[in-house]
Amino acid sequence: MPAEPRLDATNALRERLRANLGAFAALATTDAQLRRAAVAVAIVAGDGGAASFVLTERASSLRNHAGQYALPGGRIDSGETPEGAALRELREEVGLRLGPAATLGRLDDFATRSGFAITPVVVWGGSAGELIANPAEVAAVRAIPLRVLERPAVPTLRRIPESDRPVIEIDLGKDDPIWAPAAAILYQLREVGLHGRHTRVAHFEQPLFAWR
Repeated sequence: MPAEPRLDATNALRERLRANLGAFAALATTDAQLRRAAVAVAIVAGDGGAASFVLTERASSLRNHAGQYALPGGRIDSGETPEGAALRELREEVGLRLGPAATLGRLDDFATRSGFAITPVVVWGGSAGELIANPAEVAAVRAIPLRVLERPAVPTLRRIPESDRPVIEIDLGKDDPIWAPAAAILYQLREVGLHGRHTRVAHFEQPLFAWR
């Protein structure tokens, strides 16, 4: 298998992401019954300067979705914007402190089976500092190279009898998969942010264990 091409956390990549996201009309969920949340799609300089996204493993003590992979995020507090909530959660969960100028743009809202409308906010962390998991919320934090999203097998779509929508999956390597909402959001990051393709992801399904 040929080596995956490098994708480094350079100023050129930051401006490419900013331009592609700026040209994209992100869709906002209008369902008032859904609870509002935001996640940070944080791009940082990982090993050797490789452009990487921040992914957490949720603490086993959490009431909802314990032990699952997730992008840093949580509920939007009263009076907060999605951008403000995403930056706050990024700071609280993994210790990455970024200001509003780090925001590059939004992706489409994703409505979850558990009743949330998640607004993904793409932010540039660069070499802002060490990622430190907050043990009250996060069991582990990882910086995954963006180049894994460029693999030919991304995304994998599966059918389940409980839904007519395809379940989206992204294998991080060594049989280490993630599913929607994180997989849908990261696939759209690849399509929109890296390639300027206005691909929608709201039709993708979550696996059954995430419906609760």
